[in-house]
Amino acid sequence: MTSPPTGTGAGFMRLHPDGTASRGSRILGAVVLVSVVVFLFLALVASKPDESLDAQGQLVRIMYLHVPSAIACYTAFFVTAAASAMYLWKKTMGWDALAASSAEIGVIFVVITLLTGSIWGHTTWGTWWEWDPRLTSTALMFVMYLGYLALRRAIIDPVSRAKQSAVLGIIAIVNVPIVHFSVDWWRSLHQTATVASLDPKINGLRLLALFVGMIVALMLYVWLMMHRFRLAYAEAALEAKGLDLALAERRAEALADGGAVPASVEHEGVS
Repeated sequence: MTSPPTGTGAGFMRLHPDGTASRGSRILGAVVLVSVVVFLFLALVASKPDESLDAQGQLVRIMYLHVPSAIACYTAFFVTAAASAMYLWKKTMGWDALAASSAEIGVIFVVITLLTGSIWGHTTWGTWWEWDPRLTSTALMFVMYLGYLALRRAIIDPVSRAKQSAVLGIIAIVNVPIVHFSVDWWRSLHQTATVASLDPKINGLRLLALFVGMIVALMLYVWLMMHRFRLAYAEAALEAKGLDLALAERRAEALADGGAVPASVEHEGVS
């Protein structure tokens, strides 16, 4: 018989009876909320506009959201790739649920990255979009992970879906370093990394606002993952239970008709 998902998440599924919350997620949620308030104060009030030689003025504040969102989506897609590899190794549905959940959240952060980048580009370059290496590779990354999520919707069989999605999740991660290093590998309108070196291009409260933004984005990612993974894990368990019930009904019907259980039913019932 097909068994409920096991492995990753077995000890993580102490859910509230009315939802996916837990004491840990509530505490983290409160921390995230306070951190967001601190971040907004630093980004919008405490830090000054950019007055360097290539001054961006008030436009620099978009970077405090744009860069952390990019970091969060990189993290999400690396988790998807790692969980996909673990699924192919362990064959446990918890890893598949983890990969899918992280991909969904990663797509949200990619959308924020593209939107904030487009706003910045319209003000700086005078256009909402340029087929720049960084922008093009980021758009490709967005499309690839939309394709990953679409693949998961298109395949009914949970085992086949998990295997094919895992392969795509591993392949898609190749584009993430291309996005990150595109400004170094090719001529690009997009500015190079702001804080990648020991001599960052910003300092003081602007640098602090950027780092706080990164931390807040990663904490928000973890908080969202706690809820989305628990929901995905519960959905996988419900799907497995529903399949077991359907197979049991087919066996009962076959036996009630006085015949043998079809070989196809026996085959489907083997996990």
